[in-house]
Amino acid sequence: MTSPDDFDAVRRDPDPIRRGRRATALMAVYQQRATELARLRREAIEEAHRTQGLTFTEIAAALGITKGRVTQIRTGAPSRERAFFGVGPVHVGVPLREGSDDRMRSYVDAADLATQADTEALLATLALTAEPCTIAPDQDSAPDGDVVVICGPKSAPLGAQLLDADPRLGMLRADGRWWIVDKATGERYASPFRDDPAGRGDIGYLSRRHQGGRIIVHIAGIHSPGSRGVLHYLTGHLAELYQQAGDRSFSMVVRCQLAEDGVTVTGSEILAGPHIW
Repeated sequence: MTSPDDFDAVRRDPDPIRRGRRATALMAVYQQRATELARLRREAIEEAHRTQGLTFTEIAAALGITKGRVTQIRTGAPSRERAFFGVGPVHVGVPLREGSDDRMRSYVDAADLATQADTEALLATLALTAEPCTIAPDQDSAPDGDVVVICGPKSAPLGAQLLDADPRLGMLRADGRWWIVDKATGERYASPFRDDPAGRGDIGYLSRRHQGGRIIVHIAGIHSPGSRGVLHYLTGHLAELYQQAGDRSFSMVVRCQLAEDGVTVTGSEILAGPHIW
């Protein structure tokens, strides 16, 4: 979070390179907050019309602007579901994996990169700035600010800790495979990847939570396509999901269908939830 002191601190920084970098970073934060204020103004106008029965002409007069300007705000400002991911900028983290031998450096799995790109594309439609990053194998805390964590419990302690903190859903390994489990009922959800014969589909976990004044969205597929399935669902259904869950913390399970290549997501739907915390 920024404060009034941040602006003056940048101005006082004696190092020109550091001052330039800090100014660039602060500009990104201010721009995202200006966009969020535009969203909040649009939402306030629509709420006043919906709940107080005011005409848009009356709202314009109350706000000291023209009716034409109200129309511009309603059509041009970001949609209300932008708040699903917070205010922005939004870090989008994927696991940094260790090579299989000493000669192989750490790398990011191609499927994770694809999911990261899907997330960045969705954020762009919401006028949110994405800042891609990696999650180290021993990392146990999320990046600062609003963040999308694309990471399972096997990839880093961060993924396990976020799942442990979920009061409704978790992940466990049993009978030679990973499951998403309902902590309240004990019901388990498995990926058809491990069925015999294997099915063309996967499942993924999604949660959204408030933590320390920011939003953390956590995505974890049983397999890599499961994470992409979650993004596929969010891309097509974010507005209705936000209408249903609002600004509350929740978790859910998404099931996706895959093309013959086993990678391309052709469809997605809710398998369980959303469970409001």
